[in-house]
Amino acid sequence: MTDAHTDEAVLARITEGLVYTESEAAFLAPRRRTEEIFEYNRTPPGQEDRRRSLLVGILGSAGERTVLLPPFSAAFGSNVHIGDDFFGNVNLTFVDDVDIRIGDDVMIAPSVTLTTTGHPVHPARRADFGRFSEPILIEDKVWIGSNAVVLPGVRIGYGSVIGAGSVVSRSIPPMTVALGTPCRVVRSITDEDLTARAPAH
Repeated sequence: MTDAHTDEAVLARITEGLVYTESEAAFLAPRRRTEEIFEYNRTPPGQEDRRRSLLVGILGSAGERTVLLPPFSAAFGSNVHIGDDFFGNVNLTFVDDVDIRIGDDVMIAPSVTLTTTGHPVHPARRADFGRFSEPILIEDKVWIGSNAVVLPGVRIGYGSVIGAGSVVSRSIPPMTVALGTPCRVVRSITDEDLTARAPAH
């Protein structure tokens, strides 16, 4: 079996959410943007054009008016796709072994982790850093509170709010408030919320 076929087989397993190892995935290393992320995190605040240029080179795609406050970290960076009018606060961590897709008008508070990757429960299956990966999708107008963790395979629906400190292990429907460990929906977002803490429009 050739290396190309081996790589294709590993990619197929990754896509299916099956276990793969660090050695098997080594061919993906050139997609890591480690040096660029380091440079981004040490760029002075006044150099907005430099930051933007670096961010476009790091991410798989970056929308307009994207704010990502340093420092941030990413396993790859190139598997992260961010829409327009995004705000990501400090210490945002992307474990992006596979795609993390974030829509428009999304806000993420400090010290949030979005991880597409987990590990098998049995220790024998964690040899050579055995792991599995499933993509994360965050739809438009989501707000994620401080210190939340979003786990592999989760989809957060349009307009939803994730409470601070939550561990999101299953998908969250649109226009809901969800919180806790594990994260659960506590209520819907309604027109009554339009007047909360007025006079903001």
